[in-house]
Amino acid sequence: MKRYLTMLAAVFCMLQVAQASEPIKAYQNGTWAQLSKTSLGEPIAVHFWGVTCAPCMAEMPQWGKFLSQNKQYKVAFVQVDDVPPEMVQKMLMRAKLQNANNFSVFQPFDDAMRYQVDPKWHGETPITILIDKNGQWQRKTGPIQFTALKTWFLKQQ
Repeated sequence: MKRYLTMLAAVFCMLQVAQASEPIKAYQNGTWAQLSKTSLGEPIAVHFWGVTCAPCMAEMPQWGKFLSQNKQYKVAFVQVDDVPPEMVQKMLMRAKLQNANNFSVFQPFDDAMRYQVDPKWHGETPITILIDKNGQWQRKTGPIQFTALKTWFLKQQ
């Protein structure tokens, strides 16, 4: 009986992981241009974070809560640490963001990739780039204020 219960628990866990997440897209040279161009006419928040960033780890569940309450807003998450995909997936699941619009680097996030986003950005995380419906953007360094983010989205309507 114990063996049966163990097998049943293992199958349940595998099914939960299999159905619980969208694939993480590769973030590479040129991805920023695609993300920022596809947002024209519709505002988007692009949040850069890292698995090894303590403030990011604390903030990600708040992003999950924000999106669960505001499904109409367009947000993309870009994980920038050079870590195994399993670590990224685990963090996204913990934050309930496994079905969000997720990107991750699968190579070091170098100066050239940062420069494509903002030449003045030195790579600190978390950082959120808010791109309005006209393509104008602003950078928010550090944890985001979610009431201010919601207000920003509302002003874009």
